Amino acid sequence: MAGKPLVALVGRPNVGKSTLFNRLVGGRIAVTDDIPGTTRDRLQGETDWGGINFLVVDTGGIEVYEPKGSRDMAPLAEGSAEFVPQIRAQALMAIQDADVIVMLVDARQGVTAADEEIAEILRRTAKPVLIAANKTDTPDSIEDAYEFYGLGLGEVFPISAIHSLGIGDLLDGIVAAFADANLMLDDDDEDEHLKIAIVGRPNVGKSTLLNHLLGEDRAIVSDLAGTTRDAIDTDIRWHGERITLIDTAGVRRRGKIEPGVEKYSVLRTMRALERADVALLLIDANEGVTEQDQHIAGYVKDAQRSIVIVVNKWDAIEKDAHTMNDFRIHIRERLEFLPDPPVIFVSALTGQRIHQVLEIAYRVWETRFIRIQTSDLNRIVREAVQKHTPPTKGTKRLKVYYASQVAVNPPVILFHVNDTRLVHFTYKRYLENQIRAVYPFEGTPIRLSFRPREGLLED
Repeated sequence: MAGKPLVALVGRPNVGKSTLFNRLVGGRIAVTDDIPGTTRDRLQGETDWGGINFLVVDTGGIEVYEPKGSRDMAPLAEGSAEFVPQIRAQALMAIQDADVIVMLVDARQGVTAADEEIAEILRRTAKPVLIAANKTDTPDSIEDAYEFYGLGLGEVFPISAIHSLGIGDLLDGIVAAFADANLMLDDDDEDEHLKIAIVGRPNVGKSTLLNHLLGEDRAIVSDLAGTTRDAIDTDIRWHGERITLIDTAGVRRRGKIEPGVEKYSVLRTMRALERADVALLLIDANEGVTEQDQHIAGYVKDAQRSIVIVVNKWDAIEKDAHTMNDFRIHIRERLEFLPDPPVIFVSALTGQRIHQVLEIAYRVWETRFIRIQTSDLNRIVREAVQKHTPPTKGTKRLKVYYASQVAVNPPVILFHVNDTRLVHFTYKRYLENQIRAVYPFEGTPIRLSFRPREGLLED
């Protein structure tokens, strides 16, 4: 299985999808309102149940067109009508991507024509579907919920999202559906090979780069920004090694993301990063590093993925002996929060330096598996402490007893200290820089964790 299982919450407007989403992910992330059409954007969050981590996606209501005077009809939120096609499109894409689908219905209203139309859509997916009959706050309403078995989809779970009734039973049903669909696979069982996500703003040349790497036109290339909507996986062989290339939709700055399909494209890009090892972040040489580029780089950093900066359209730039070095400085200043990523200047249009892209990405990927010997790591830490005394708080000073690398992919280093409250972020960054001075981990994040040493009295 690639990444965590995905559960999509779908249904007609105003049945409580956003309230249930907030209940499942443990926070008020989605905007809720009694007026249908309030939730225009699809939201994604992570939760766990019974030790199983999975993603939950909330969609705008699937709007179906009812006969005039139907009991399904209700006034849409102001300004919503123009978004109905986009809301429907993103909800249908959520269904397409989901591993398990939860259809929300209103138990108090009973089965409506809109519910029946949505059920017909879901029956064609051949995916596990659970029905959450919401607003069952009384014994009578629980009885009414069983009417929804007539939709012929799957088990019906009476719930009250607002009062958190029946949520545990629903989660049990979701996890059971994972097992029934053979989704309980361990990611470690997958063939360990390099997976590369090609990310960047719209129209920076991602699909053109992919085509060059493939040696053939496998992705649609267009001058129209936003042509690529889905994350497309393609396997290739490079020097006998399997590599998966994941082309993604362009990501705009959060405030510039339009409702509907484009918003959903951003979330697909996030899922692409989740299953990738290395991200190729394309930068337009004509524009330099923009705020949108910084935003995408932040996504990569948050996902703990390695990164290579690919400056595209280099053929269009007037250059002198200093241009390339000046651009490198510009990148490091604008993306100073990244772990010193390698930078390559290419032209996806002409093929200039494209042959170096996979070579550098593979080299960066290998750094994710570097393991530092404990003795060598502690020598580096001792020398770092001697050069720069650990911080104090009052009369108490941070003591670093020893360190060890406890994981790879990405590397995780555990420090045993006297008091974790004394670890200031600036000293944490200093320790990371000292380690990188010996083991660069090029373009790869290092996770530093601090734990009080067991059995020691704090002094």
